[in-house]
Amino acid sequence: MQTIGVLGLGRMGLPVARRLADSGWRVLGHDPDPERLAAATQHGIEPAESARAVAAASDLLVTVLPGPQELREALLGPKGVGRDLSPGSCWLDLTSNDPRVADEVAASLASRGVDSVAAPMGGGPTAAWAGTLRFTVGGAEAAVERVLPILRLLGDPDGVTRAGETVGSAHVTKLMSNALWFGQVVAVTEMLLLGQSLGLTVAGMRDALAAGPGSSRFIAEHLDSLLAGDDLTTFNLSRVVEELDTLDSLAQEHGLTLDLHTLVGRLHRDALAHFGPVDGELMAARLLEARAGRTVRLPG
Repeated sequence: MQTIGVLGLGRMGLPVARRLADSGWRVLGHDPDPERLAAATQHGIEPAESARAVAAASDLLVTVLPGPQELREALLGPKGVGRDLSPGSCWLDLTSNDPRVADEVAASLASRGVDSVAAPMGGGPTAAWAGTLRFTVGGAEAAVERVLPILRLLGDPDGVTRAGETVGSAHVTKLMSNALWFGQVVAVTEMLLLGQSLGLTVAGMRDALAAGPGSSRFIAEHLDSLLAGDDLTTFNLSRVVEELDTLDSLAQEHGLTLDLHTLVGRLHRDALAHFGPVDGELMAARLLEARAGRTVRLPG
């Protein structure tokens, strides 16, 4: 692969593109926001007039778009770039995507002789700039092997997890992981509010939860943010709800009732109605605090 194209130069796409450019690849980029496109030129990324121009010149096309609707439009819409990718090229999707949309796009590209790999990211913008992202990867073995050197440039070499042989497998696995994280936001906040009501200190509860059987990556890495009033504003609440709703839809298609997940989704939809489409992954916790009439914070 000689030229890498990147569609989407926002909070995640720009650091991804920069790390690739810094590693010696020729990187073409496009974003509909002219300010983002101009900023990308300061990081060694060649700007392109259009997404189609990027696709036509790319051996590897990387998409880092807001969500499934934007991804489908960009690849398969009236001005979609799928038709511009050359046979033998490869599409690498880093978007937080609906597995059904990803599989639809991959099937369309396969008919043109284009490989597809999905690798939704974990870690946020800080990890993207530092090159410590984690990836959940789906795709045919040969296609995955083709992009592994790229993923290892962008993330922790030990942070690549194989989900399955389809691009959709990566996206549904990542959505499940995210849903469990959002569920922990709710469960932990409820227990903290209860413990506070019973006279326990926030610091004591934090230490006990971290050492106890219910400990998790959320508690280890993000509980202090919740307790500091940091809402983790790298992801919009409307996108959180979109992800949870996608899993609800998949469950309904397969005749499953996800009682706990449905409750977690309802609380996040309530948070969206209360706060609006703000940036913040911890807004369900803030809703629970608002309903309780108090906050859970570490002193100082």
